Amino acid sequence: MSQYTKEIEKRRTFAIISHPDAGKTTLTEKFLLYGGAINLAGSVKGKATARHAVSDWMEIEKERGISVTSSVLQFHYDDYCINILDTPGHQDFSEDTYRTLMAADSAVMVIDGSKGVEAQTRKLFKVCVMRHIPIFTFINKMDRDANDTFELLDEIEKELGIATCPINWPIGSGKNFRGVYDRNTRKVLTFSDTQKGTKEGVEEEISVDDSRLDEVISQEQKEQLLEEIELLDGASAEFDQEQVSQGKLSPVFFGSALTNFGVETFLKHFLKMTTSPLPRLADCGVVDPMEEDFSAFVFKIQANMNKNHRDRIAFMRICSGKFEASREVYHVQGEKKMRLSQPQQLMAQDRHVVEEAYAGDIIGVFDPGIFSIGDTVCAPGKKFAYEGIPTFAPEHFARVRQMDTMKRKQFVKGINQIAQEGAIQIFQEFNTGMEEIIVGVVGVLQFDVLKYRLKNEYNVEILLENLPYEHIRWIENKDEVDVRRLTGTSDMKKVTDLKGNPLLLFINSWSVGMTLDRNEGLVLSEFSRN
Repeated sequence: MSQYTKEIEKRRTFAIISHPDAGKTTLTEKFLLYGGAINLAGSVKGKATARHAVSDWMEIEKERGISVTSSVLQFHYDDYCINILDTPGHQDFSEDTYRTLMAADSAVMVIDGSKGVEAQTRKLFKVCVMRHIPIFTFINKMDRDANDTFELLDEIEKELGIATCPINWPIGSGKNFRGVYDRNTRKVLTFSDTQKGTKEGVEEEISVDDSRLDEVISQEQKEQLLEEIELLDGASAEFDQEQVSQGKLSPVFFGSALTNFGVETFLKHFLKMTTSPLPRLADCGVVDPMEEDFSAFVFKIQANMNKNHRDRIAFMRICSGKFEASREVYHVQGEKKMRLSQPQQLMAQDRHVVEEAYAGDIIGVFDPGIFSIGDTVCAPGKKFAYEGIPTFAPEHFARVRQMDTMKRKQFVKGINQIAQEGAIQIFQEFNTGMEEIIVGVVGVLQFDVLKYRLKNEYNVEILLENLPYEHIRWIENKDEVDVRRLTGTSDMKKVTDLKGNPLLLFINSWSVGMTLDRNEGLVLSEFSRN
């Protein structure tokens, strides 16, 4: 086995998804703690003097205590090299999260034990299902009062339409939380609340048949545990690695990220149950990660990550072979050979330049404005493109007005750059030019981010006037229909996107069906792949 094949086999690249406040950032920090990447888990929310979590770097995030942009964190644990794509959990950042999921090989879904499946989890989950990637569930905050365990599993199965297989089982919750029972080893891992920010928790394993267990859990809890195990063995799905790999069965773990309980057990199981980087679909067929030729695609663009340098970074997921900084690559969409400038790996805002990276890794490269989301980069002599990353429909729209019309140039530059990152989508009135700009976002907080960034990075102030549109459709067969002559409803608006594609905006969902009825042969879509 060649050196680079060994390196690729070690790689595990996954995204962590959750609803806001389910504990995703805390879980990420504890993973980094085990990998020795950080020595102390810093609290995200806390006093102004407290250290912020490593994955939150934008000023607006520090002010609000939420993750706005996805960051990439790499660390080593045992013989594995792990790339975590930390996605924004806030309901307002799902567009960026969708794309990040396109770069992951599996997903960890964090669920708050007292809240169960929440709205945001459903949305993100749909993207995982669309990609058939393995999903692992970590039910968090067991040190607080949680819902009935069977009900939690039932809810995951009903709401998300995926079978569950508990790998371990909680004993109590909140003040009565005593630990988890491992179904495979038949041992109880005992919980003690002394582990905040440390690796060395006092976790003791006691066999379920050992009399010492009676000192840890009450007779009532023991009886309940034995009863529930029996129920589980009869009712829950058997563990099936193939079903897990196809994204049809989710292994479930219980724990408490804050107190660091159950995190390492979860990490160990997870690494065994996931695979090294997966093959990817391109227009030339399936590309094997073990192929020697380097290839990657751009899934995210982030401008102005460093205030001192007006920089723009294109994040690439390496899909095959080995990347070497000194070598030329071919940019398929730009149709030219180039060297990737300042290739780096990131630990939130800390960066280090890399000379080499392998399939499964994420690298950030300096972008002089030539890359777009979805672009393919490969070895010279090879010309193929990975399948496009879908553009998801925004759900909120606003008309943008400049406060100072003399700053038109900075305004156009700023709004275009932010749109190229994919945080917002820009539309203009159909057939009227760039005078009136409409911004569409997946979540309303993106409007705040747009205002904040235009003011802080481009010195431009704007006014946003909310528009009532809630539904947007791309015209799939734009070459076959005359968009100007479409007969719509009174609440319909025709616009074009940055690439000149025609779209229709509607206030009411029933107007979509009515417009289709009135225009024979018209094909509308909820997302665009070009």
